[in-house]
Amino acid sequence: MASMRRTMPGSAAVLTAMTVLLTLFFTAPVPAAPTSSPAVAGLPEAEALRLGERMYRQGILPSGEPMLAIVQRDIEVEGTMFSCESCHLRSGLGSVEGKIITLPTNATELFKPFTSAAEEAIPPWEKMPEPIQWKIHRPAYTDETLARALWAGVDPNGREFNWTMPRYQLEDRDMEILVFYLRHLSAAPSPGVTDSAIRFATVIAGDVTQQDREAMLAVLEAHIQARNGQSRLEEERAKSAPFYRKKKTTAYRRLELVRWELKGPPETWETQLADYYRQAPVFAILGGITREEWAPVHAFCETNRIPCILPITRYPVVADSDWYTLYFSKGLDQEGEAAARFLRGLDELPADAPVVQVYRDDRDGRIISKAFGEARRKLKQSPPQEIALAPDAAVGTGFWLELAKKHRGAVVLLWLSPGDLAGMEVLGALPDRPAKIFLAAGLLGDALATVPEAVRSFTYLTYPYRLPQERISHMAVVQSWLKVKKIPVTNLEIQSGMYFAGWFLSNALMMMESNYYRDNFLDMIDMMNDEVYAITLYPRLSFGQGQRYASKGCYVVQLGAGSEPPLLPRSEWVIH
Repeated sequence: MASMRRTMPGSAAVLTAMTVLLTLFFTAPVPAAPTSSPAVAGLPEAEALRLGERMYRQGILPSGEPMLAIVQRDIEVEGTMFSCESCHLRSGLGSVEGKIITLPTNATELFKPFTSAAEEAIPPWEKMPEPIQWKIHRPAYTDETLARALWAGVDPNGREFNWTMPRYQLEDRDMEILVFYLRHLSAAPSPGVTDSAIRFATVIAGDVTQQDREAMLAVLEAHIQARNGQSRLEEERAKSAPFYRKKKTTAYRRLELVRWELKGPPETWETQLADYYRQAPVFAILGGITREEWAPVHAFCETNRIPCILPITRYPVVADSDWYTLYFSKGLDQEGEAAARFLRGLDELPADAPVVQVYRDDRDGRIISKAFGEARRKLKQSPPQEIALAPDAAVGTGFWLELAKKHRGAVVLLWLSPGDLAGMEVLGALPDRPAKIFLAAGLLGDALATVPEAVRSFTYLTYPYRLPQERISHMAVVQSWLKVKKIPVTNLEIQSGMYFAGWFLSNALMMMESNYYRDNFLDMIDMMNDEVYAITLYPRLSFGQGQRYASKGCYVVQLGAGSEPPLLPRSEWVIH
């Protein structure tokens, strides 16, 4: 790298959003793993990899300053706006957006000769769609020609790249670090993958009832058996690969699912997970279930860069930057945020209307009240007044009368359980009752009807699920599938979640082709369409680049009359 000369303000590669992975091949020799010797820009290789990763993913130089780049020939931008990852994806396997094709930048593709997939993978009688026809032949990159491509935007043949790709302005030392990182990006299949199989684990953590654990396991194992059982001699086909779409047949792997059972207190779970992983590494964790926080499993997956797909947990980790665990939703956080956004959009509510939140000082109460308060802060609203009840504090008629007296005309958020609502009906007869009351369906569970009819006209509930009247037909799909698989219906919420997870997994694996890198697995999930099929609990589920919570919305509803009240929507599904 010392001999490289910068010819003009350079480049790395960027574009816009992404949708479909470009066809790739998995044939190049795997580069040797880095050591800790000081061989890269005067740095140990491990440190050079860390800094190169930050350049690629965030557009930040080793110095901590943003990278600078030129786009559209004369516009200077910061690399934080146009990181390599934003178009080449985290795995480096490239993307397509409209007529713009982002080529792969991972090690197995850069450092071998490249022929466009349009010629190599499509037979003469088939044509690529007109918007994305292309024809490229180039030799393998070297460190020097790759640096020239990043600086000047030309490939080893001198072909100029589209100017939607920025030309990054990098000093020689910084370029050496970035090129070194690209030599190791998606260079070898991830752990848990062999020539014939992909190994997954599912986690059962803590005190889970036998019925619930079997509800999860039976559905996941049925999906695995179904996929392996319908191979139609794919393993034999993969050996000879007689078809022109070779990448399709060589991609086939059988799936294996192992159980990781975690015992004892949660603070010991990471050690137990490390022991399981040491004995037999897995490609990813599929599903999983616990009644406790998922945080120890989440931390293990982040540390070891292991994807964890849609665990069943009431307590997901809510974080802006973590990458490897994908949840169905934010749980109670989602309801607290939804209430804050709904209130912010109510024109009928005076801007200075007092807001009071009442919650039990326990795990659930602290989660949802904190989420509501934080959302209010982000929306530049005044902080709510707070009333924290001790876990064993009694709530009765006197409590409601005192609450109404002290907080006349206020919006009152009651983050309470069904047992706390006794005597609440007295509020309905008071002239100075609260203006509006909010409750959370996630705390009331199946006991929504415990909300007294006398207060339903001014009481709202956050409801982060598909409306019951719309759920019946979707539940029938899952129930029919369970019947075919001879799985008894025991916990339809868990079973429907794992039904979706298994179906979701099959789609992601199909899109990966033979590129079995964990980051590519997550990239493919990020680029999947919004899912409306195979979902029972939510109206739709989707991921986008870097998004880790599939359910983006929450209804605000009111209850109708009667002991089995209908839910009356007072908002759309997604509350902005």
